[in-house]
Order: sequence, then structure tokens, then C-alpha cells
Amino acid sequence: MNQVSWIPGVSRPGCVHLKQPSLRTFSGVRAKTVASFDSCDGALKDGTGVVLPATKEFAVQAIQSIKSGKVIAVPTDTLYGFACDACSREAVNKIYEIKGRKLTSPLAICVGDVSEINRFAFTNHLPDTLLDALLPGPVTLVLRRGEASILEKSLNPGIDSIGVRVPDSDFIRIIARGSGSALALTSANLTGHRSSVCIKDFESLWGHCAYVYDGGELPMGRAGSTIVDLTNPGKYKIKDLAVQEKKLLKS
Repeated sequence: MNQVSWIPGVSRPGCVHLKQPSLRTFSGVRAKTVASFDSCDGALKDGTGVVLPATKEFAVQAIQSIKSGKVIAVPTDTLYGFACDACSREAVNKIYEIKGRKLTSPLAICVGDVSEINRFAFTNHLPDTLLDALLPGPVTLVLRRGEASILEKSLNPGIDSIGVRVPDSDFIRIIARGSGSALALTSANLTGHRSSVCIKDFESLWGHCAYVYDGGELPMGRAGSTIVDLTNPGKYKIKDLAVQEKKLLKS
């Protein structure tokens, strides 16, 4: 059988079943991909690990994957992360399984625009200009969910706050907007291992993702975002990143 390279959303003459590994190259990375289709609808099975460039031309595949409950790996303005639909319990559980992370360790969410934050967290106590002053950027804001939040109760159960990001990265923001939801977002690594600044850093985990998006080596180092707690009206707290790192290594 002839092998045919195909990307969802692009028409093809017939139903093709891809079983054999192929090699693709993006940004100097040779990515082994094993794509398999269940039927002629072109739906990719979980765990294909296809590597694509992190450009807007390929965002449609990421959006389709998020909407179908799959996990993708994407660059942000700080680190590479695993992302899925934050309102899908099954998708969130997949991220925990991939990372080998305790279910009691909370995940942050990512939205496409500052104006979207109030759908998922309580912001009425904040000055009008504060969120726009902090975001987009390498900051995670900790906010109370509030009763109006549309987040799944199964996301970070027992915790009434949520970390919210609007990365200064167009690609992940396009995906968040297109998904119509928030993205659950966490670093692309095994719990206790160092964070990833290029896709080679987590190569052993590619196969657990529908797609891995290559944005090259990220320039910010491995520090991650600054965590700012805004849960208490009239007060703020910048959390100690060294303490947070120790907590993550234990989780």
C-alpha cells in the first residue's frame, strides 16, 4: 500500500490507513510519526505524536484535537506545555496520566484574551486596568473561581481558586480562542523532571499527544511564569518560585 501524507481538513481522494512510521522535519527536528486512522472520517487516534510547526497555518489541527478531548504539546512564552480542554474531565485526566502527576496537584488554565477571564474566575474585585497591565505575559494570576465559573468541578477538586494565564504567544492564544473554552495547561515534562524549552526535552512523551507543535528553543530559560495571588480583595502576593518548584518536585 502506498503511504500518503495527509493533514486533517485537507481533502484526499480516498480512505487511507497509515500504519508505517514516517519521518518529518521541522526546525531541524526529525520527528518519527505513526499515524493511524479509525475510518474514512480522518479522525486521528490518541497517541500519534505528530510534530508540526507552531504556526497559525497548523492551528486548525490543534483546535480540532482540543475539541475532541485530546492532549497536545505547545510552546508558550515561557516553557513547552501540555494542553487540553479544561472543561473535559477525560482530557484533564489524560494530562495527569501523561505526567505521572498526583490528582491533588492543581492545573492552571489558559485563555486567549484577558476579556475571557471572567468566564472562568472572579475578577469583580480588581481595578479595571490591572489585568490588562499584567497580561498577556509570563504571569499566572491566582483568582477565585466564583459561582459563575463554567469550569468543570472535577478540575482541581476541593480548591476554590484557579491559576489563569494569557501567554504572550500568538499560537497558543489562537488555539484557546478557537476552542471556545479554556485550556488546561501544565509544563510538558514528567513530574519531578526539569521543564522543557524545546521539544527534544520531552521526546519520550510525544507519543501521548495528538500533536506536538515545534516553536524552536524558547529563550526564557526554565523558570516558568511568575505566580501572583489576587484572591484577596485589596491585597496581592507574589509566590516564591523556589518554593513552588519544590512542591512540584514532590507532587
